[in-house]
Amino acid sequence: MDPQQSPQFLSGAPDGTLARGRGRTGVALFHGFTSGPVSVTPWARALAAAGADVEVPLLPGHGTRWEDLEEVTATQWRDAARRTVDSLLATHDHVFVAGLSMGGALALDAAAHRRVAGVVVVNPALRFGSPLAPLAGWLKYAVRTVEPIANDTVIPDADEHAYPRTPLAGVQQVGRLQSTVRRELAGITAPVLAFRSTTDHVVPPSSITSLTRGLAPDLLSVRPLENSYHVATLDRDAPVIHAESVEFLSGLLDGLEQGGHRG
Repeated sequence: MDPQQSPQFLSGAPDGTLARGRGRTGVALFHGFTSGPVSVTPWARALAAAGADVEVPLLPGHGTRWEDLEEVTATQWRDAARRTVDSLLATHDHVFVAGLSMGGALALDAAAHRRVAGVVVVNPALRFGSPLAPLAGWLKYAVRTVEPIANDTVIPDADEHAYPRTPLAGVQQVGRLQSTVRRELAGITAPVLAFRSTTDHVVPPSSITSLTRGLAPDLLSVRPLENSYHVATLDRDAPVIHAESVEFLSGLLDGLEQGGHRG
């Protein structure tokens, strides 16, 4: 396994913006489909530098070989994400969830089932961009893999360390995850900040539309990213994601601590 793909836990600075009040702040941060923690590592480091304890789990079927994604189910991804959140809830006063692409869908899923304090997602994958992707469950019998879904960035040399092939069996499971999360959005009670690249070659605008329609009124803030493609966490707008994520979470912490609420 590539060491850059292995799970990470980054401890926050004790005097950071996100480490105030009664105790520590935890963030469960999830990577995207076929990639690994390296795709969100700069974001994780920024949150840790601001004082949060950040856990970036390696999701099942990732960090090894693409063939392993043919054996993994959407339920396994959801369970792994929730276990990460549960671990942080057991040891931290306030826990947030965050994610990129499929990881954004997992963050939203966890928020619908766990008492988290807030959610930050980057280009969350709630819909497919390709019209053929919803047919993956049938197409997989004729075509086992397709070209990689990776490195959609303005920066030419960005590398999220994704698999060299994308198995259609895995795409089918992403579709199942998406449909489940869309149904669950009404169960989210925590505020959500969504970063959306205005040019995204992987996730369509309908993904944010689904998020807007599914959440309760006034929970969602959408921040357009003008200078990045899908993997914005490794692209030109990464500093914007870092700074505004910290600002958003810090503002939520202020409200929680003033109200004496455990998130």
